[in-house]
Amino acid sequence: MSPLLTIAVRAARAAGDFLLRTGERLDELRIETKGPNDLVSEADREAERRIVEIIRRAYPDHAILGEEGGAQGDVGSHGARWIIDPLDGTTNYLHGLPWYAVSIGLEIKDRLEVGVVYDPGRDELFVAERGKGARLNDRRLRVSAQTRLPGAVVGTGFPFKSHQHLDAYTETFKAVSRAGCAVRRAGSAALDLAYVAAGRFDGFWELGLQPWDIAAGVLLIREAGGVVTDIRGGERAMKTGNVVGGTLRVHQALLDTIKPHLGADLPA
Repeated sequence: MSPLLTIAVRAARAAGDFLLRTGERLDELRIETKGPNDLVSEADREAERRIVEIIRRAYPDHAILGEEGGAQGDVGSHGARWIIDPLDGTTNYLHGLPWYAVSIGLEIKDRLEVGVVYDPGRDELFVAERGKGARLNDRRLRVSAQTRLPGAVVGTGFPFKSHQHLDAYTETFKAVSRAGCAVRRAGSAALDLAYVAAGRFDGFWELGLQPWDIAAGVLLIREAGGVVTDIRGGERAMKTGNVVGGTLRVHQALLDTIKPHLGADLPA
């Protein structure tokens, strides 16, 4: 592994190990509400603190964008920015549901270079480096061989934090379901994207995500031979949070299926 990936893995494992231990005393956690259906606990904040500490120790001049800590530092001439979700799937975690992950991505001059998604409950470490492929623990990852929506298993997530685009999403959900897919909604976009890279899901779409939800997963899919775009097939997924990913043909079929149901006011 490169030094950058080594640090990302070290940070993800440190946060994941902490979350596992803390998960044994969920009844003691302080929990706050950031917004509608948007919880944060001291576990989220402490996991992020541990990640930032490890990154800062190795790369003190790099910028950081974290879900809990926001933007820290300036992107200097090196152009490096770490994009962190210390606990993707907070609601699952706080209810004892074993579907959550740590997600760490690294952008250099607006190009994703490193991605790590760590599932501590299963001890599954998904890693990717630009141009070097993607791996799950010691196994090389490839997206599935699925070419059609009928029979595909597709992940998704509801826009539960904001209902602004709920009607558009509901129409896309109906269209994809009617296309013959098995649709799964588990509650962690980072893991959903990693599962596409691993061939467990054939595709994925969701509206209204944040950069920390998807940065690592986007790189994982691309390095595993898949495709990720915004919902209109462009390159603005990291900016708009409206994402479609999958195998080459499933991705295109998803785009074709959902596009007729998107309002003109919905950003790509």
